[in-house]
Amino acid sequence: MIRPGDMMRQLNQMNFKVQLAGHRRKEADWKHEPYTHRFNSIWLIAKGKATYVIDGVAHAAEPGKLFVMAPGMVVQRWTEDSQPIEFYFVRFGYALSYEEEGRWVAGAESAERLLLSGAYTIQNPLPLLHACEQISELMKQRGQLVLMRQRILLLELLTLIIADLRSQIVTGHTNTVIEKTIDYMVNHYDKDISLDDLADIAGLSPSHYSRLFKKYAGSTPVHYLTQLRMDRAKELLTLSDYRMKAIAQSIGYSDELYFSRMFKKMVGTSPKEYARTHKASP
Repeated sequence: MIRPGDMMRQLNQMNFKVQLAGHRRKEADWKHEPYTHRFNSIWLIAKGKATYVIDGVAHAAEPGKLFVMAPGMVVQRWTEDSQPIEFYFVRFGYALSYEEEGRWVAGAESAERLLLSGAYTIQNPLPLLHACEQISELMKQRGQLVLMRQRILLLELLTLIIADLRSQIVTGHTNTVIEKTIDYMVNHYDKDISLDDLADIAGLSPSHYSRLFKKYAGSTPVHYLTQLRMDRAKELLTLSDYRMKAIAQSIGYSDELYFSRMFKKMVGTSPKEYARTHKASP
């Protein structure tokens, strides 16, 4: 997978120009037969639903879906039977143009294909829709200042796209490290586990880890670990004749009385009462 950082690095070496932009609505019975796309274009779905097939791969075109098209892509599109579709489009050209070590490097228009191309799902499409709308409105005006504003807005649009994709990767990484600590708790709940231990596994500070964990799991790490231990204790109390001290130690508590207090706090009844009312019949 191409990283957003590589995309941004390439975009910083390009000079862009808006060629055409606008808003389109296609009715429910619309169908565009396969064709070879000839321009660099951005399509951002605003409303409705359709199917876009890009180079043989079908994509659901719905609000929040972004398509960055390059010349040579083979495209087929059609709307769903029950609803039309609305989308913004921005057609643009670009040329290589950047400064490196005091020397300017330049190339012909469309010298290389952009790394930012294909179909993407945007988490926060509203800023992108606003930028597309502004670019479309500027197409109705003329003048050098308008051309500059168009170019600035196109750069803002491209920046918003990269920032959204980068945010998705950060979120995905965060979810991965949180799940890693959950797996650790599930497999080591019988050990002495502290908040600092879990934060170290995640590679985060304890306070930052706690905030992210609560956002992801809906509870604090300590509460989650305690719940795991109590669920296991309930199983042991129901299915075994273990002594209370042995059960406490098997789920990570060296103090039987502390375990009893935590159990009653979490479950609402004492371990002995729970065992008496829930123990399975022989």
